[in-house]
Amino acid sequence: MEVFVQQLINGLTLGSIYGLIAIGYTMVFGIIGMVNFAHGDVFMVSAFIALIAFLILTSWLGVGLVVLALFIALIVSMLFTSMVGWTIERLAYRPLRGSFRLAPLISAIGMSIFLMNFVQVTQGPRNKPVPPMLSDVIVLMQDGAYQVTISYKQIIIIVVTSVLLACFWYVVQKTPLGRAQRACEQDRKMAALLGVNVDRTISLTFVMGAALAAVAGTMYLMYYGVVNFADGFVPGVKAFTAAVLGGIGSLPGAVLGGLLIGLIETMWSAYFSVEYKDVAAFSILAIVLIFLPQGILGKPEVEKV
Repeated sequence: MEVFVQQLINGLTLGSIYGLIAIGYTMVFGIIGMVNFAHGDVFMVSAFIALIAFLILTSWLGVGLVVLALFIALIVSMLFTSMVGWTIERLAYRPLRGSFRLAPLISAIGMSIFLMNFVQVTQGPRNKPVPPMLSDVIVLMQDGAYQVTISYKQIIIIVVTSVLLACFWYVVQKTPLGRAQRACEQDRKMAALLGVNVDRTISLTFVMGAALAAVAGTMYLMYYGVVNFADGFVPGVKAFTAAVLGGIGSLPGAVLGGLLIGLIETMWSAYFSVEYKDVAAFSILAIVLIFLPQGILGKPEVEKV
């Protein structure tokens, strides 16, 4: 029982990070019908920006203000990563919006390779660690020598993710920008005829997705304490899997998919061979899609005649 509860906490933490990344995938797909394959590398770039900002701030502020340095690093990472997301939309997607469907896909893959190699050249191929921080834990349960604990890092990740998702839901559901996004998702031409600035709406969608990826990147850096230039690939693929599992195009589905992928990984690692945790996650995805091709919360596509 203690192992199950501990892995449940670990799975929620990991799933929160996947969910934040998955929202970027599902937002872009929902509004332009294409997958942004550079989104995983945007996540990786954000972790490096947070790392650099955090190291600079701790050298100025001292190690006694780690939480303040982490918060400022998060803001800095969100700002710079938002600019990266905006640039990707302007360079890799907007010029090719009217071309055949594979052109933006190839362009996004090229942007992904560029970002990964740029970070490798400028930061080096080795892992970049961050000094240990927030290592204290709270004991929730104890049975003999085994304890169920939750660390301060896990609390921060779960709380920050929950607050941001609530804010994000409010923006999408209650603000003019959210209405414009939903209008573009349904029919971009009709939305333009009704006065919606489609180009600006799509750009802001990329910016919002990149900002959430920056939060995920900063949380990932804080949780694992290390980042590498290749870290955009595996978490990016898993987040994309989470978006598909939850129903790509569905924001609640992206969060649900992220949590499920995180829980599957941690539960499998606890009870079975850890080497096959990724195989288990993708196998369950395949099984779900056999019976629910549109994902758990996705809507079946209706072909217009």
